[in-house]
Amino acid sequence: MSGITIGIDLGGTRIKAVAIDDQGQISHLLNQPTNDNDDKIWKNTIAELVHETQNKFKHQATLIGISAPGLPNASNSAIAYMPGRLQGLENFIWSDFLNFRTYVLNDAVSAMMAEARYGAAKGRKNVVMLTLGTGVGGAILIDGKPYQGSFSKAGHIGHMVIDSDGEPDIIGMPGSLEDAIGNCSISKRTSGKFASTHELLEACRKGDQFAEGIWLTSVKKLAIGLATLTNILSPEMIILGGGITEAGPDLFDPLEELMGHYEWRTGGNRAEIVKARFGEMAGAVGAACFAREAGHYSP
Repeated sequence: MSGITIGIDLGGTRIKAVAIDDQGQISHLLNQPTNDNDDKIWKNTIAELVHETQNKFKHQATLIGISAPGLPNASNSAIAYMPGRLQGLENFIWSDFLNFRTYVLNDAVSAMMAEARYGAAKGRKNVVMLTLGTGVGGAILIDGKPYQGSFSKAGHIGHMVIDSDGEPDIIGMPGSLEDAIGNCSISKRTSGKFASTHELLEACRKGDQFAEGIWLTSVKKLAIGLATLTNILSPEMIILGGGITEAGPDLFDPLEELMGHYEWRTGGNRAEIVKARFGEMAGAVGAACFAREAGHYSP
């Protein structure tokens, strides 16, 4: 598919836009506040970003991809299910609003697409990605293609059960991976002593044994979850993104050691664990990649 492809990332606080050309060059990065209390405002902001990008590239854009939270419909023309946030997003057909062929993708799957086409997983076929932040998001690449599954629900790795006797998470799953390591549960995991993973890690670095115990338990549960994924999906690579990965060696070193205990490494084979290369623009870049590929095969 020739021409410029526009990628939009609709987040709860910011809307980001990029343009990608035929050679995969990423340019014209734009960033605007979302104002998620009024859907007319953020929808018009997206339209304005598209218009500005079109003018910049003399109306060469032929396709648009939108990364957004929630589950897309079967045709990737809209987000079908996103309760509680961004009112007005569900079942909103962007192609009709923008007057361009527009494909809509879950934000975690979009981030995976960016990594698969231009980032850490470029050239790889079977990859799993997790985003470790407030919660735990995820996405799956099978044979080089994003796997969305029936009902576009695939990749919600954060709701994997790690402890069957644990408290239910936001969708009712007991002892989920999200609650084991996500920032959303840090106060509960530390009995109110720490308000963020950043605070917990700062205490670990100062030798706080209580903090060290909490952190290593969380990393152990992450390792168990990742090892479980390797048994189910047998990926060649696992990408970790999100704010918690900024822990660097404090995360990756113990994780590598624990994976040596839990991962079933037949014939010496193992899943490579790497940090995501794309930052805050991953959703927009991945959405553009998806739109370019989907538009190429669609009539």
